[in-house]
Amino acid sequence: MSIGNEFQRQAIAAHVAQRLAGPARAILGFQELLVEQARDLSLPDMQPDLERIGTAARQLNGLIDHLLDGTACSEEVPLTEAEARLRHDLRTPLNAIIGYSEMLLEDARDVHEHPLTEDLGVILAAAAELLKQVDAIAGLSRGHAIEMLQSAEQSGIDAAGLERLLFTTEREAWTDQGGRILVVDDVASNRDLLSRRLRREGHRVVTAESGLSALARLAEDEFDLILLDILMPDMNGIEMLSRLKSEDRWRHVPVIMISGLSEVAAVAKCIEAGADDYLTKPFNPVLLRARINSTLEKKRWLDREHHYLQQIEAEKRRGDTLIHAILPDQIVSRLQDGEEIIADRFEEVSILFADIVGFSAIATRLPPSDLVSRLDGMFSRFDLLTEQHRVEKIKTIGDAYMAACGIPEPAADHADRIVALAKSMLQSLRDMPPERDRFRVRIGIHSGPVVAGLIGRLRFVYDVWGETVNIASRLESQGIADGIQISEATRRSLRGQWTLEPRCALDLRGIGTIETYLVQ
Repeated sequence: MSIGNEFQRQAIAAHVAQRLAGPARAILGFQELLVEQARDLSLPDMQPDLERIGTAARQLNGLIDHLLDGTACSEEVPLTEAEARLRHDLRTPLNAIIGYSEMLLEDARDVHEHPLTEDLGVILAAAAELLKQVDAIAGLSRGHAIEMLQSAEQSGIDAAGLERLLFTTEREAWTDQGGRILVVDDVASNRDLLSRRLRREGHRVVTAESGLSALARLAEDEFDLILLDILMPDMNGIEMLSRLKSEDRWRHVPVIMISGLSEVAAVAKCIEAGADDYLTKPFNPVLLRARINSTLEKKRWLDREHHYLQQIEAEKRRGDTLIHAILPDQIVSRLQDGEEIIADRFEEVSILFADIVGFSAIATRLPPSDLVSRLDGMFSRFDLLTEQHRVEKIKTIGDAYMAACGIPEPAADHADRIVALAKSMLQSLRDMPPERDRFRVRIGIHSGPVVAGLIGRLRFVYDVWGETVNIASRLESQGIADGIQISEATRRSLRGQWTLEPRCALDLRGIGTIETYLVQ
């Protein structure tokens, strides 16, 4: 046999795959649906004719399957003779399908608004279209279509391109627990059959007649599953599948490929491209239901997993926020890097203590809720100020507030930053509305070496120890209301221009005499 004849036979097979197989399998599918409806509606008189339609439909699909696998077009038979035999063989079951369907439709019309009328009309329409397509087979071995196919042979066009070419030459031939499913198929009867079956199973169905229209539907709505035909005119199923898997917004949506092609190579290509499953036409109702329900169940589990991962991520972010609110960022990073014991010595650090004057008397006059609310308001303002001045809050102790600068990151201007913080703290209290029990604070600051580290296991605390801390606390307790008292060591560490007033020499037990200054 010549290469030209071989290619023409391939053209007939491709034509059948798109033009004949779809309507023929739709007829079988609607026949199965009618059998189920007749059984549900207790219509036993219709069952024999429905079974005859089913027998003819299976015979029709068998002939088409033989043609697709190459057994119906023998190389020894001339192409025109093969076409004639094919038309004859296909017409026999078609005539049976049309005859029995017309009889059933006449019986059904005798009953007002019979529920089976619509589906019988679909079978008849599909059969009539098939008759036109059977007659059109005679034109495949001659004329413009073959000329285009022969030029395609020379250019090395693939099977998908061949199918698109055939479709172009005959574009007018065929014009709760449930999930939200998008059915993509260019054959209207296939879309209708699948939609009807899926809706009977409780699914919500949206249809698209092409790859481009399916993408438009996806842009407007969300779906739990996509049933995607392989052979379509504008964008074949493999192309659309690749597009879906390349987009983050659609990558997680499962896709089941549907086709009349049952070759292992086609199945493998779809799975490699990212398909979750593959179904061949005509559909076995039980298998269709099982595959769809299984895929939807996996999708639900994946959605739950995604939801749980989001919850875990949200809790992790919340935990990170909390631990960053408690500990300095550098200490958090060291903990995350696996350090178990965090302890450091710093030679140049400034420590601040602030304490409320007459707090005990105020506490006895205020209701507990008012007292806690006012303390929270004051300390919250102090927290914001520490961030602004890049000073580390260490802790609150009752009504006292402790901060440090120069830890855990050394800072040359540690004294200036902490004095600026102290002035801002006093100003924030002066800016509060005047009231009888307005808080007034004393502030003490000292600079020197400290040891800082992380203690605790159930409740982490980043704390500071050493004589510098003790002296700062004593300077605060012996300071004045609404005043900032600093030590000689802090004065020497200041780099900026500050107005200082010498106050006195304090004799601190166990430490000795320390010169002090008030910051104006």
